[in-house]
Amino acid sequence: MYTYPFEKLQAWHGAHKMVVRLYEITAKFPAEERYGLTQQLRRADVSVSSNLSEGSGRFSAKDQGHFYSMAYSSLMEALNQILIAKDLGWVSLDAYEELRGHMEGLSAVITALRKSILSKQPPP
Repeated sequence: MYTYPFEKLQAWHGAHKMVVRLYEITAKFPAEERYGLTQQLRRADVSVSSNLSEGSGRFSAKDQGHFYSMAYSSLMEALNQILIAKDLGWVSLDAYEELRGHMEGLSAVITALRKSILSKQPPP
């Protein structure tokens, strides 16, 4: 049973799942990166689900679309950071491919959600 609007969003469920998996992966990053890439990647990733949540609580399509755009931007930031972590050897190729596939699917869902919301907005 879902109580809040964001809990009904497929995009939020995907983002939430990704956060949990990313925390598992980043827990194995070098200790000296605890306040560097680890924290930055986690923050960007959490921002995806947070912006989806906040957008779902907005009343105008324009406001919702804005937060869904921010969620997409945070997803791109996290993708960039996971690429860096892979290139540094902190993420296995298997884990990278898993995350990349999840991020690609999630980007399509967020894009569709944003387009759907903005199509309901009255013309200027």
